[in-house]
Amino acid sequence: GDVYKRQVNTPQDGVNIYGLFLEGASWERKKRMLIDSNPGEMYTKMPVIYFNPTVDYKPRPNDYQCPVYKTSVRAGSLSTTGESTNFILTVDLPTNESDPDFWVLRGTALLCQLNE
Repeated sequence: GDVYKRQVNTPQDGVNIYGLFLEGASWERKKRMLIDSNPGEMYTKMPVIYFNPTVDYKPRPNDYQCPVYKTSVRAGSLSTTGESTNFILTVDLPTNESDPDFWVLRGTALLCQLNE
């Protein structure tokens, strides 16, 4: 069944996010990690992602810090903070690649909406 139609428990802390698209990679649901895209596959629907606020959070060194953008057009104007107005945050995604920069070179990102 569709991952969005399943009942998801509401967490006491944090929030569940759904509806994101993954570009430049696929998501292996059983192993819960990034994998290469299938041939001809531009975007993959991501499962629900649980965000939990954590004091002094330290990312795991082999996780890919995947940028999340509002749209698939990655350009945006620079805000007063010096970051693109299209950029939202990064999400740490597990990968079996020894160097997370593998995904940087592929332009792997999470998108809130597709501009097609």
